[in-house]
Amino acid sequence: MDDDAARTIGETLAGIYAGVHAGPMRDVPICNDALDVEAIGFRAFGETAVGIVVTPWFMNLIVVPEPPIAAGASVRVALPAGDVDCVPAELDGFGAILACSLFSPMFEFSDMSAAREAAREAMKALFDPELLDEKPAPKPGALDRRALLRGRLSADEATS
Repeated sequence: MDDDAARTIGETLAGIYAGVHAGPMRDVPICNDALDVEAIGFRAFGETAVGIVVTPWFMNLIVVPEPPIAAGASVRVALPAGDVDCVPAELDGFGAILACSLFSPMFEFSDMSAAREAAREAMKALFDPELLDEKPAPKPGALDRRALLRGRLSADEATS
């Protein structure tokens, strides 16, 4: 996989979620009307495409594995800054994805620019191997979203 293919995958996912927003999620109170659907930072990582999808109702790290992984229990994905637990799912019209929720709902974002910046910072932090600095890998479930966006992996690191 190369970065162009990963970006194409991101755009395809954004198109699918835009259709969900225009259909079943239209007028659902959990949606932040100030936000749109966008794929952010999709890149190749080994045989996977990794990026963030922002919607008015969630911001998820998405990993598209090759070969696809069947839906079921969570899967640990090793990224340069540490392991992330993702949930396998089957997306209608696309196929298998792994998703890790970063934010849901999305009401803390005042506009798309703020959501886009948070997604870019999350991708930057997830791919920064300097964050490891001989620290132990985070325990399952220890990934703190707010700390991650501040360049840390867990809430414990936020206090140190």
